[in-house]
Amino acid sequence: MADEAFVAARIGRPHGLRGEVTVQVHTDDPDSRFVVGATFPTDPAVRGPLSLRSVRAHQGTYLLGFEGHPDRSAAEALRGTLLLVADEPEDDPGEGWREEDLLGFAVVTPEGTDLGTVSGLHLRPVQDLLEVRTPRGQVLVPFVDELVPEIDEEARRVVVDPPPGLLELGEDGA
Repeated sequence: MADEAFVAARIGRPHGLRGEVTVQVHTDDPDSRFVVGATFPTDPAVRGPLSLRSVRAHQGTYLLGFEGHPDRSAAEALRGTLLLVADEPEDDPGEGWREEDLLGFAVVTPEGTDLGTVSGLHLRPVQDLLEVRTPRGQVLVPFVDELVPEIDEEARRVVVDPPPGLLELGEDGA
């Protein structure tokens, strides 16, 4: 395993009685990462390593089963565990962003108005979404150049240029 690792998934709640768990996927290629027999270091480390005994999709959610965790009680003990994978060299260092790279960055408009902070990055097949914690709650912003024109790593700042109404979506009455 390389010195650097990144989060492939976060284990969620148990599903069913046979030790399967839901996972929040943090990789752009889950089909190649989540294969029976794959072994993942974990955070916290005391819960792993974990070896996959089953993988399936159910209503758009990955359900994973791990060796040594045969039932719901054993699966519940894994909740919140991070599945890690080795950080692989990238052909293009500017290829993309990972959630852990952006968490906590300030989010501002092009004029410098504070909107909130980055609280997540949701990788989706069609379009990634930047999760922003605002004073009014969480907002999902399509992670595209037109709406997120600038990311300043040194200043830990993301510039978001939202169209009218985007930041109000999900609020009562919107």
